[in-house]
Amino acid sequence: MGGRFARALVRPGSDSTRLEAKGVEVVRGDLTVRASLNGPLAGVSAVITTAAGYTGRRRGDSLATVDLEGNRNLVEAAAVARVPRFVFTSILKCDPAPGGPHFWTKTLIEDALESSGVPFVALRPGAFIVPPGSGGDFGSKGLRRGRLRSSGPRNVPWTWIHIDDVARALSLAVDAPDVTGKRIDLGADRAVSMNEMASAFSLLLGRPIRAVGMGAFGAGMGLLSVVSHRMRDRNAMVAFFASGKYVADTTSQAAGLGPVPSLEDSLRRYAKSAGLT
Repeated sequence: MGGRFARALVRPGSDSTRLEAKGVEVVRGDLTVRASLNGPLAGVSAVITTAAGYTGRRRGDSLATVDLEGNRNLVEAAAVARVPRFVFTSILKCDPAPGGPHFWTKTLIEDALESSGVPFVALRPGAFIVPPGSGGDFGSKGLRRGRLRSSGPRNVPWTWIHIDDVARALSLAVDAPDVTGKRIDLGADRAVSMNEMASAFSLLLGRPIRAVGMGAFGAGMGLLSVVSHRMRDRNAMVAFFASGKYVADTTSQAAGLGPVPSLEDSLRRYAKSAGLT
């Protein structure tokens, strides 16, 4: 990576102070405006995108406007600019889950990349372990009270990954050999149920931790799904988790992007950053 620099595409009006303080070149554009992408992609050696309207807070952001049309615009612009590599942040097992719009949209963009001719790699992370201050929190408040809240079945294993390990994989995928055209699962070394994760936290923190359900809050989200597209999509994701199919095969991750992190190390890093240890 010697001699390279980072360029960030930032929407007009968005604060770029922290990026600029780190020496990042800021260019202005918007995924939803195709014409705004030509200049920003000129001369780049790789595109890394984590853009997602699903979690966006700006009016008009959605799966349709950002995740689908916005990423299609970016793929098209990358093809015109002959970008040598496009690293796309997808989601684990998105292709067998057409019933969940959030998952299925990722598959559509993977397919668009494949048909575009742009050299790409799609990284498919499992559920995120997110420290406080990183755009969310995996559950430090509950853990301090001895509880690990589960949004799905507590006895069905699925794959988890620390968001720092996702960032590392995205960076490595820019130059990694033999990953072009691949769709690579990302996760910790094994899938675990929430009950098993609670046990792991109990050992790590030295006090009892038990997995609990969503309770009345979960029931309320079920009612909201009647009127909310986002809640319906969320419920479809939870149903897919309950199927037991949300499990990564980390063989390609290990071969192309280095050692697969252990679950215990992932939880240890989370606990330290959350001030639990």
